[in-house]
Amino acid sequence: MALMDALFGKKKKEFKASCQITKEPLEKGYGYLLTTSQIVTSKKYWDMIMTEPETMSYTISHFNNQPNGTQMRNMIFEKYASVAKPWIVSDSIINYFEVDKASAKDAAKKWWESEGNFIPTQTGPAAQTLATDSFQTAKDYAVLEAGRSKVKIAG
Repeated sequence: MALMDALFGKKKKEFKASCQITKEPLEKGYGYLLTTSQIVTSKKYWDMIMTEPETMSYTISHFNNQPNGTQMRNMIFEKYASVAKPWIVSDSIINYFEVDKASAKDAAKKWWESEGNFIPTQTGPAAQTLATDSFQTAKDYAVLEAGRSKVKIAG
């Protein structure tokens, strides 16, 4: 019977994760753990997000002074800025963020060891964890400026 239990017994499901930005699978123990504040204060991140195929039309509309484009960019910012959990990210995207990589890697190791339950300090929606002026600066860049260099403005 022990053999049958060993063969057919319920095994604990292995904890897996993918980069929350690139969606690439991460090997256990790898990656970096960032807070929403660290994500939304990155200009490189917003330049990438606002010029992806699914957001580019809003960016073009925004820079051509069409309010609906600006409204959509604002909604995109709010969606990302309101994430309450930490972000696990891959080696391929970490250089978009100005963070202490050693600390972020250490936090990721703790996150893996706890099967995704480790929560670093300053985790939560950006409006709650950033100073008001820092939040507004990040929002202004994301909504008003991100992607400008990739758009041909009508005129």
